[in-house]
Amino acid sequence: MIIAAAVAAGVFIGGKLNFSATPEKLFSSNTSKDKLNRLIDYIDYEYVDDVDVDSIVDVTVNNILENLDPHSVYIPSEEEKRVAENMQGDFVGVGIRFDMINDTLTVVRTLEGGPSIAAGIKAGDRILMADNDTLYGKNLRNTQIITRLKGTENTSVKLKIYRKSTDEELFIDLKRAKVPIKSVVAHYMLTDDLGYIKINRFAETTYEEFEEALNNLQAKGARHLALDLRNNPGGILDVTRDIADEFLEDGKLILFTKNKKGEVEKYYATEEGNFESGEVYVLMNEKSASASEIIAGALQDNDKGVIVGRRSFGKGLVQRPMPLGDGSVVRLTISRYYTPTGRSIQRSYKDGNKDYFDEYYDRFKSGELQSMDSIKVADSLKFKTPKGKIVYGGGGIIPDVFVPLTSSPEELSLERGLRTKIVGYIDDFVFNKLETDRAQYADISEEEFMQNFTITDELLKEYTNYLSEMRGQRIYIEKYAPQMKRHIKATYIEQLYGTNGYQQQLNEGDKMIEKVIELHGN
Repeated sequence: MIIAAAVAAGVFIGGKLNFSATPEKLFSSNTSKDKLNRLIDYIDYEYVDDVDVDSIVDVTVNNILENLDPHSVYIPSEEEKRVAENMQGDFVGVGIRFDMINDTLTVVRTLEGGPSIAAGIKAGDRILMADNDTLYGKNLRNTQIITRLKGTENTSVKLKIYRKSTDEELFIDLKRAKVPIKSVVAHYMLTDDLGYIKINRFAETTYEEFEEALNNLQAKGARHLALDLRNNPGGILDVTRDIADEFLEDGKLILFTKNKKGEVEKYYATEEGNFESGEVYVLMNEKSASASEIIAGALQDNDKGVIVGRRSFGKGLVQRPMPLGDGSVVRLTISRYYTPTGRSIQRSYKDGNKDYFDEYYDRFKSGELQSMDSIKVADSLKFKTPKGKIVYGGGGIIPDVFVPLTSSPEELSLERGLRTKIVGYIDDFVFNKLETDRAQYADISEEEFMQNFTITDELLKEYTNYLSEMRGQRIYIEKYAPQMKRHIKATYIEQLYGTNGYQQQLNEGDKMIEKVIELHGN
């Protein structure tokens, strides 16, 4: 029986062997995959110089994905945790926003929902040590500091703190906990019955944040809503569906997806909607993508609400994160999504990734960002909503009400450069101003501050002198004085009260918001 079993095994294995192949390939089930594995092994074991094989693998994976589509991407293991935290909507740490001021870790603001507030940490505190690690005088990078402050949930960290306002050293024990990373960055009332909500991405916690903001606005009398999705790159599909469901009646189609096998999955609104009767204005621009476009397309195709702004980015592909076994992940495109009328809004990527992501400049050159009449649409991509409104597929969501871009790409590039060189220093400047006397703001409410605090010409000049003397930046910013004053005041608000008032201040004079208020008043 033993001999018979051995003969049978030999016949079975022999039948599987490829005798026309070289000896190295006899046991290979896929020669293409095997070729890549063998090449990496040869480099690892035989190449004359030491080579970082991991970096070769990373380059190889990226090169493969570049030949698929612009949104299938590789995320190395060292970046995956940060990306995952961003999508989860929280991280585990002590809950502070900090800056290195005079080579000392300084608390700029304690974060809402984090453990630092309950532990008694205050803005202006200098954190000198975390357990046995010294956090000053070492020219530490932010990543090094974050590593020392983050950790496992419920683990303790002992902080040595110097509080300048009282000239004392404190020792504070706190337990690390989850700290929210807000995706609903602002909500407030624009008029007596028109609320405003800004979402900067769609993470796991976004729907809960949105629901809380919406309930808060409704309690203040909001019967209509401006939903700001400008510069929102998208996020989690299920969260997007839940938010769209808030506005659509039971049974309305939100979107459907189709994979390479032709399998279709449809997503419908439920009876859970909490804002089905209110008017909705969706603010979009050329950087609103993916999940943002799903919401705009679902509302537009169901004859619900008004899309205000400019044509959106044009991403109609759905990705799924797939682990590669070493902590790294590939976000692979697995299907296309379509709006309720059957539109695909994915724009072409046949000319490569660079041209795909640089299309913004083509839009400007064609005049599209200044005039809706310059948007090129094909009659073959024409669709009709249930009430007969004409909508188009291919290359993004075209707004119902157009609001032009007032700056050129060159001006925007200059402004971005100014932000990097100038606005980036506003945090430090405002922090130092507050440090002179934080107590004077202790009894002033956020609303009172926003109404009464003014950035004077003298304060702006003080800031320009700070740029020149402390930062070596000699830039004439008279042309940008209104924007600079708005940014400085917004930074005061952010450091004293948080992000909600910060965004509200930055929205002062915003053309799209002014258009929404105008439409609402008519």
